[in-house]
Amino acid sequence: MVQFDKLRLSGFKSFVDPTELSIEPGMTGIVGPNGCGKSNLVEALKWVMGETSAKQMRGSEMEDVIFAGSGQRPARNIAEVMLSLDNKTRTAPAMVNDTDQLDVVRRIERGHGSAYSVNGREIRARDVQTLFADAATGSRSTALVSQGRIGTLINAKPADRRSVIDEAAGITGLYARRHEAELRLRAAEQNLARVQDVLVALEEQHKGLKRQARQASRYRNLSDHIRRAEAAVLALKLANAERDLADSAERLKEAEAQVSDLTRLVGLATTAQAEAATALPPLRND
Repeated sequence: MVQFDKLRLSGFKSFVDPTELSIEPGMTGIVGPNGCGKSNLVEALKWVMGETSAKQMRGSEMEDVIFAGSGQRPARNIAEVMLSLDNKTRTAPAMVNDTDQLDVVRRIERGHGSAYSVNGREIRARDVQTLFADAATGSRSTALVSQGRIGTLINAKPADRRSVIDEAAGITGLYARRHEAELRLRAAEQNLARVQDVLVALEEQHKGLKRQARQASRYRNLSDHIRRAEAAVLALKLANAERDLADSAERLKEAEAQVSDLTRLVGLATTAQAEAATALPPLRND
C-alpha cells in the first residue's frame, strides 16, 4: 500500500502562495482556528485524487478551487496540487509503477479545465482514481472525513457502510477496474452494433455490385459477339473485294491484249497507207 509523503498546494483556495505539508510517519496533525484552511487541505487531497464534483469542493463549479483574490492579493488563473506517494513496495498500477516515488499532480486553469500527471507524464483522471482505489483510498474514501461527515457515517444505513468494509478489505480498486471494464464492454457492444450496421450497408452494396458485375459480364459477352460478327462481315467483304480485284485484273489483261492487237493493226495500216501514198504520184504522172 502506498504511503502519502508530502502535499504541496499553489493557488488552491486560500493557499495562494506555494505551501508544502510534510506527512511524517505516524500521525500528522494540523491545528488552527476556524477559517485558517484546515478543510481546504482535506479538499486538496480529495481534489488531487480525482474528485469531479464541485459541490464536494464547496463550490458551484470546479474553477472555484482557484484562488479568487482578496483585498490585498489579485486572483490567480491557475491552481495546482501535488501529492507525493512512497512507492518503494512497488504496489502502484503497472502504468506508473516504475519509480520509488510518485508525484501525482492535478492542475486547473481558468477556461481550460483540469489536467493530471504522474512524475511529469500526463495520464487520465480515471487512471489517477484507479491508482488511489488500489491503495484503498480516493476522493470519496471514508478515510477522508470532511465537515459534517462524521454524523453521516455514524447514521449510515448498513448498505451505505459497505463502502467502508470494501475499503478496509482493499477491493475498491477492483470496483474501479470493473467499472472501467464495463464501460469498455459497453463501448465494444456499441462498436459491434455499428459494425453490424456497416455490414448490412456493405451487404447491400455487395448485392448492387454483383448486379453491376453481371451486367458488365453480359455487356462484355455481347460486345465480344458483336466484334466477332463484325470481323466475319469484314472478312466476307475482304474476300469479295479480293475476288472483284482478281476479276478486274483479268479483264485488264484482256483489254491490254486487245489494245496491243489493235495497236499492231493500226501500225500495219499506217505502213500500208504510207506505201500507198508513196506509190500514188508516179501513177498520176503516167
